[in-house]
Amino acid sequence: MTAHDPSANGHAGPGHSGHSSGFRPAARVSPNFITEIIERDLQEGRYPQIVTRFPPEPSGYAHLGHVFASFLDFQTAVQYGGRYHLRMDDTNPALATQEYAEAIADDLRWLGWDWGEHLYYASDNFERYYAYAEQLITQGDAYVDSVSPDEMARLRGNATTPGSPSPYRDRTPEENLDLFRRMRAGEFADGQHALRAKIDLGSPNMKLRDPVLYRILRGHHYRTGNQWCIYPMYDFQHPLQDALEGVTHSMCSLEFVDNRAIYDWLMDKLGFEPRPHQYEFGRRGLEYTITSKRKLRRLIEERVVNGWDDPRMPTLRAQRRLGVTPEAVRAFAAQIGVSRTNRTVDISVYENAVRDDLNHRAPRVMAVLDPLPVTLSDLEGARTLSLPYWPFDVIRDSPDGLVGLPDGRRVTPEEAVRQVPLSSELYIEREDFHADPPKGYKRLTPGGTVRLRGAGIIRADRFETDEAGQVTRVHATLLGEEAKAGGVIHWVSAAQALPAEFRLYDRLFRVPNPEGENPEDSGSELNPPDFDPEHMSHENEASSLDAGFLRFLNPDSLRVHQGFVEPSVANDPQDTRYQFERQGYFWRDPVDSREDALVFGRIITLKDTWGKGAQTAAPQAAAPRKTAPKEDPAPAAPQKVHALSPEQEAEASRLRALGAAEADARTLARDPQLLTFLNDALADSTFGQVASWTVNDMAGLVRAGQVKISAADLAPLASLLAGGQITTRVARDTLTRSAASGEAPAVIIEREGLNAGLSENELQGAIEAVLAANPDKVEAYRSGRTALMGFFTGQVMRATGGKADPKQVAAGLTHALNGK
Repeated sequence: MTAHDPSANGHAGPGHSGHSSGFRPAARVSPNFITEIIERDLQEGRYPQIVTRFPPEPSGYAHLGHVFASFLDFQTAVQYGGRYHLRMDDTNPALATQEYAEAIADDLRWLGWDWGEHLYYASDNFERYYAYAEQLITQGDAYVDSVSPDEMARLRGNATTPGSPSPYRDRTPEENLDLFRRMRAGEFADGQHALRAKIDLGSPNMKLRDPVLYRILRGHHYRTGNQWCIYPMYDFQHPLQDALEGVTHSMCSLEFVDNRAIYDWLMDKLGFEPRPHQYEFGRRGLEYTITSKRKLRRLIEERVVNGWDDPRMPTLRAQRRLGVTPEAVRAFAAQIGVSRTNRTVDISVYENAVRDDLNHRAPRVMAVLDPLPVTLSDLEGARTLSLPYWPFDVIRDSPDGLVGLPDGRRVTPEEAVRQVPLSSELYIEREDFHADPPKGYKRLTPGGTVRLRGAGIIRADRFETDEAGQVTRVHATLLGEEAKAGGVIHWVSAAQALPAEFRLYDRLFRVPNPEGENPEDSGSELNPPDFDPEHMSHENEASSLDAGFLRFLNPDSLRVHQGFVEPSVANDPQDTRYQFERQGYFWRDPVDSREDALVFGRIITLKDTWGKGAQTAAPQAAAPRKTAPKEDPAPAAPQKVHALSPEQEAEASRLRALGAAEADARTLARDPQLLTFLNDALADSTFGQVASWTVNDMAGLVRAGQVKISAADLAPLASLLAGGQITTRVARDTLTRSAASGEAPAVIIEREGLNAGLSENELQGAIEAVLAANPDKVEAYRSGRTALMGFFTGQVMRATGGKADPKQVAAGLTHALNGK
């Protein structure tokens, strides 16, 4: 039996729109143990083409946790000239819906992934799964068990006790086949029977103790209706679907390492060839976030949030509504290293990626969220000021007279500024005036001065209050530019400003690990803090959901204000992201905002206000939250802040300036041992690669004091890799040997001739020799079987002894086979 050609029954994907059509994001996966495996497989000609898949279960909306997994799946395929699939693992009729399937596909296209025709649904192969189950029964490799679920669990034993056989384990294949067909026909009640694999009840791997392959479960499936009353388990369906699609490298998170034994057992028993292989990498959690879809649904059901697209949710749909761009999300994913260990990512890595993206694209304008009226007594008539959108970052010296903007666009000088009215009646922020100022206060005070952004300096002459003593108006004098001022504040003209609602979003939880803070949640097999929790076995779906995580909700995750924004925004495109001066990055809410009722949501603050251990205090007379939990949250516990100290932030900034990736810089800044080792690294173009090796490959050895080389010894190795003189695999193999022996890696490479790369002529000769030796495959490729590109790549890599760069091989083959 051979792997199925997906082109035979592939599903055409939905139409592509916007930038996702034909789009190939620039960010790439950093070298890691999986890319080393792929390079080895290409060198050995193991597969005709690299094929990966991203298999979400359509039981909810895609979330930030999916970003890293999809980035790794899709971008790895792109890097090696392969293809990637999007697959809906929709084998659970109780959870999968058309709404979720369409939403996941739409959000992933927004993210930038374009799988073309390779969109698959597991449910389309129910009949084929069933046929494979009957094959296992006929072979004597599966049996119908009739014990209760509790008895089945007892018979499996535990970590110290081997399992015991069910009294039904020795049914004949004929008996099992009859019962299984009757299960399908609907003769039995849910849970009355189950199909189990017959593997090894004494295996130390509990997953191999006769796992369940099929269960009886009546339910309406969103694609197949009531056609089926038995459904395959994940451990059965997933490897089969990989094989049917022709997947070569099936990547999943670390908790599925034991499941790989079932995966391999099925491939062996069913004779798939060529066959896929499963590879596990460390999962990446994200601080202050939950990604369990069951718990996300609980937030909606408890009315803590207003749906899957509530901007406080970690779903991609919510991040889209919040105003985060796909470029920012991809930049975040590219900064997360791949390793064999689980890690929790500092949420500031994500937030900084969002800020960095917006800083280059967001024009600066002014908005007042908590208005206090100011009357300028000596202003004669209204004025119009011409203020820059980007006051510090534009490039003005250009031969064509255009202005270069931070995001790379070029506009006329007139387009780089906006017209802002100034009248005698203004609004300033209430917190920018203080009748009895505390020490160090640098804004407006009675008799004091302050600069109005772009308009000059004013002095507060007097103020009015209401019966409660609250300031209701300030009377001031415009002094011009000659006076001195202690600070700068923003403002809007009262007559021309546009009224608007401002929604200030913040982190939904007030502790870094809202699941792990609850002892009953921490380490739970049912709901691991994983980016892909839907891949857990369906056996756990009926388990109860502990709501302890709700205790850690941030009561200030949403604050709403009624204020004003300058009129320049009226004619801007709907999707313009702004930096409201001193307030943060905002955009118009795409759901609730209208021309006659502006609603702006804050995408993110200008700086990390959590790093100081507390949020920025709410302005006076802040409006109540728009939504809240049904029950008042418990009193706030002391907050565990994982942010860097000021000294560590400074160190991380220094490392980033030298070339270290964001995530690597923050890890190094926290770890004195790694930082001490890296201090010997050269401050040149190799620094970023050396920093990456230190964090992702050598951290354990460094902390154990077992590294016999210095960071400076790694610079020549990084230069060889960057110059294409060695492959990633050679670099890492040499790094491991060098760290243990103390011999400089460059010396090892030179002595063993590992840097003997191919000349252009040598590579061309190898390509020509491979094509000449396989004329039938060349003809097949040119007739449309483009999947053979992977075969040719592997053959060339083998012919060159692995010395060729896979990307150069792909380019050379493309030219030789297609003439371009």
